[in-house]
Amino acid sequence: MKHPVAKSVGWALVHAARLHRTRIGERLAALGLFPGQEQVLQALSTVDTMTMGELAHILRVKPPTASKTIARLAAQGLVERIAEPGDARIVIVRLTEEGAIRAIAIDKLWTEVENELLDDFDNKERKRLRKLLRKAARNLAGLQALDDADEDIETDGEDVDDIVE
Repeated sequence: MKHPVAKSVGWALVHAARLHRTRIGERLAALGLFPGQEQVLQALSTVDTMTMGELAHILRVKPPTASKTIARLAAQGLVERIAEPGDARIVIVRLTEEGAIRAIAIDKLWTEVENELLDDFDNKERKRLRKLLRKAARNLAGLQALDDADEDIETDGEDVDDIVE
């Protein structure tokens, strides 16, 4: 029996994304990492240092989420946290030498899984799929921006988190 929305593009996208995330998760486990942690190491591998706020912004998560992930990675010796000289409230993070080695392994892992994902796609199909997925993401991002604006109007400018608590 087919899934009721088997012909849905959204369902196909979710299904493919789950399979991809599972495959990535299996490969990350071999590196001693959990899904999501690789994104932190990859983001930090592109710069010397980054503030926790910058990292949270890049990852599109709230600062406490980024902070928890950094704490776990620091416990593994993959990142280090440093208080900003002159303002201890600002925390700077950077990869350790071991973290940089893992980031390289993650890049290799991502390339291998992407090649598995797109095994029977030719270059034209790969480019077209990438373009279509980016277009779909822009569509949803635009709607998210509209949803965020609606929330601001509905709450009369109050922070939604403050209302929930």
